[in-house]
Amino acid sequence: MKIPFVDLHAQYISIKSDIDKAIQNVIKDTAFIKGKYVQQFAEEFASFCGLSNCISVGSGTDALFILLKALGVGEDDEIITVANSFVATSEAITATGAKVVFTDCHPDFYTIDPSLIEKKITDKTKAVLPVHLYGQSADMNSILKIADKYNLFVIEDAAQAHGALYKNKKVGSFGKGGCFSFYPGKNLGAYGDAGAIVTDDSELAKKCHMLANHGRIEKYNHEIEGYNSRMDGLQAAILSVKLKYIDQWNSERRKVANYYDKYLHCSKIVKPKRQPDTEHVFHLYVIQVEKRDALRTFLKEKGISTGIHYPIALPFLQAYHYLHHTKKEFPVAVRLAENILSLPVYPELSEDQCAYVVDAIHQFYQV
Repeated sequence: MKIPFVDLHAQYISIKSDIDKAIQNVIKDTAFIKGKYVQQFAEEFASFCGLSNCISVGSGTDALFILLKALGVGEDDEIITVANSFVATSEAITATGAKVVFTDCHPDFYTIDPSLIEKKITDKTKAVLPVHLYGQSADMNSILKIADKYNLFVIEDAAQAHGALYKNKKVGSFGKGGCFSFYPGKNLGAYGDAGAIVTDDSELAKKCHMLANHGRIEKYNHEIEGYNSRMDGLQAAILSVKLKYIDQWNSERRKVANYYDKYLHCSKIVKPKRQPDTEHVFHLYVIQVEKRDALRTFLKEKGISTGIHYPIALPFLQAYHYLHHTKKEFPVAVRLAENILSLPVYPELSEDQCAYVVDAIHQFYQV
């Protein structure tokens, strides 16, 4: 049996007629940059998140960078974020000229550990940037309390958590703004790069719109210098189709995760735990295992593709060597980098395929 890590072709086949029609409409209308399809998706996604504004941009990385710039983040500022994430989180911070300040993650939930945040705050701290990692919300109540105490912005990196809930409220709707990626492999993925910023702050939304579109609202009326970060019409039309299915797909992902939870029985495996008062959307199903690399090789030989998210904690990437961090500062992130393994999880994964994955893992550990 061959089990890919994600099967985007199977997803396409399941909604082929809708996707093909959407693409044909964009081509027919030659609505390639901005235009009605981008506006339609922005309105739909804002409503999905329970917010009044959505600014479509070129990528999730751009979304973070543009929101930070719109909030005035720049040189001499410090932004606190988590040590276990993709580099887009941290590089968006440093691209503004600000300093990235890493914090270790929670040992059970892998998101930023709120109990460690206050130790990182200085008179230069301007914001906290939690990541809703693997599809699960960070502990937003604790983070918001700290931010309120020190008068800090909260910026949510929700790139892996489309539709995830915290206390029955969608992620992306707690801070000054939320940032999403629509990279093809995400729960809500385009057929290329795309991203979005969501917010209830109309003035902030206007500033983000301007920054993303060469500093203008109207053509040739450039009020400020900005950037070129625009979602194209094809991606927007595709995302509008997929948005209709996201709740169903997230439910199917949870079924896969629940199967793994129920049938993976091995003392050498730590299964992912759920943060209280959250609804996980399982962009990734991440376990901690002994003999991780050997297990991964064994599964590959069985036709099972896996991933490691992430093999190097952010503070120890060569890009951040200049910060001179030590492993003692981030014991949880270091342990995770050495032991985590992401199993296949996507809506089209059948129960027979899940059983094959579980049986292969048990076979490796001789359970």
